[in-house]
Amino acid sequence: MYDSIIRTTVPLIVAVLLGQAARVGLDLDPGAVTSIVTTVIGAVYYTAARALEQHMPTAGRVLLSAGLATRAPEYHRPR
Repeated sequence: MYDSIIRTTVPLIVAVLLGQAARVGLDLDPGAVTSIVTTVIGAVYYTAARALEQHMPTAGRVLLSAGLATRAPEYHRPR
């Protein structure tokens, strides 16, 4: 469970940081800009990192978990 939490949280943190960086110098409603930019950047970042993980597993794990998770999470069906 730790790995899945890390892999979800790291892209969100990256998205918030990039969203704040994109806001610099813009004269727009801060709440709306932050929400929209954070969501879009988070989705793009996660998609790109997952795609990279398919070809370069180590690089994908670093981008998705900042190197804190040692493997991709495994999901099992409940019995």
